[in-house]
Amino acid sequence: MKAGKKGARKGASASRYGWIKWLFIVPVLAFIVVQLYFFLQIWWWVDHNPSSTAFMREQLSSLQEKNPNAVIQQTWVPYERISNNLKRAIIASEDANFSEHEGIDWDALQKAYEKNSKKQKVVAGGSTITQQLAKNLFLSGSRSYVRKGQELIITYMLESLMDKQRIFEIYLNVVEFGRGTFGAEAAARHYYRTSAARLSAGQAARLAVMLPNPRYYDSHRDTGYLNRRTGVILRRMGAAELPQ
Repeated sequence: MKAGKKGARKGASASRYGWIKWLFIVPVLAFIVVQLYFFLQIWWWVDHNPSSTAFMREQLSSLQEKNPNAVIQQTWVPYERISNNLKRAIIASEDANFSEHEGIDWDALQKAYEKNSKKQKVVAGGSTITQQLAKNLFLSGSRSYVRKGQELIITYMLESLMDKQRIFEIYLNVVEFGRGTFGAEAAARHYYRTSAARLSAGQAARLAVMLPNPRYYDSHRDTGYLNRRTGVILRRMGAAELPQ
């Protein structure tokens, strides 16, 4: 009888241990599968263009709640058919060290943290162009440490598999410029009735300034801040280094 009871206790203990083991194994396996999906998708996009992004789909869903016939305005154009004015303006405005860092600009993040702490609110982001692309391609607009951690992993995947010019080309074609307006070509048509290849320095600088809050500036196109900041970016564009 005693031997039987001991055997039963051992069996129960082994069963509990098995459940605890799987509580750890299943999340780890799920994490690995998700990362593999991201890796393979990015590997495919090295020489294939994304047809849409998670952020586009999220915005389209939001637009269609009010208007079921709403569509996203986006036309892919090759890197060489996008004005260097826009490329320089966006680098000057969003990520001056884009050609130098490996996906994350730790100095910019530190400065953003200090500025936000001083103002006691979020007034600066510090995200690089690669980080912004990682978020736009795969993630939602929600903010959490888990989402931020995933963004960093995807950022390193992008930098490992793609050169800077390809990262920038995709970014220029999928970044949001206004309500339902994505990419340089759609933005040039929407705001200036021209092509991305023909954007002037002033037009490009204004588009770059709109990027942190494009839907607001789509409706408020002549604010004092927008005008002042456009002037600042125009002065910085000459020093912006384009990726090779």
